[in-house]
Amino acid sequence: MILLNNAGFSYGPRAILENVNQELAAGSFHFLTGPSGAGKTTFLKMCYLSLMPDSGSLKIFDQEVSELSREQITQMRRRVGVVHQDCQFLNHLTVRQNIALPLLVAGKNIEDSMENIEDLLAWVDMGDRADAFPEELSGGERQRLALARAVIMDPEMIVADEPTGNVDWEMGQRLLTLLVELNKMGKTILLATHDLNLIRSIKGRVPAKVLRLKGGNLSLAGAQL
Repeated sequence: MILLNNAGFSYGPRAILENVNQELAAGSFHFLTGPSGAGKTTFLKMCYLSLMPDSGSLKIFDQEVSELSREQITQMRRRVGVVHQDCQFLNHLTVRQNIALPLLVAGKNIEDSMENIEDLLAWVDMGDRADAFPEELSGGERQRLALARAVIMDPEMIVADEPTGNVDWEMGQRLLTLLVELNKMGKTILLATHDLNLIRSIKGRVPAKVLRLKGGNLSLAGAQL
């Protein structure tokens, strides 16, 4: 699904990532760890095509990204759902309308998708909050809304950047359970976290691997969970 070959990225003279070689297979589950400033967010942005490597190569869905047109890159991005730690919503839209927004941007008929939207609201346990506005939500509710919005287009891969960083342990486990369910449905999951206890809690629930970023280099940390 994603293949990086000697990929690197720099901000000015500072190399954030260097010679990254990694494959994320379809249907896999990976945690991404590393100290603050190690480049986790940069790596994630490359995986959902918000940033392009300035050295080496990146393939996504068997396509070399350097050979893609802007329109093709836009189409590729719709195959990846993204959950940010600091989720941003349109505050004048309700929860239901925020979930539907990616469909609207993609030119889909919202009415035709309403059943899927309601099912998704129930799946993230937000059915009773469908008509609430983002500013009325708790931190955990905002993260569940972010996950629902990320999967409304039925992406093949979910990239989550510290989705449990601003919630308590119980809510973190609920979010992780939703991601495990998505993985069991065949979705590829890439989850950045600094919480080692969260990583340990998944043991036995789904095959997962841990990637570690340090000093611009990416390596596999330990055995499969």
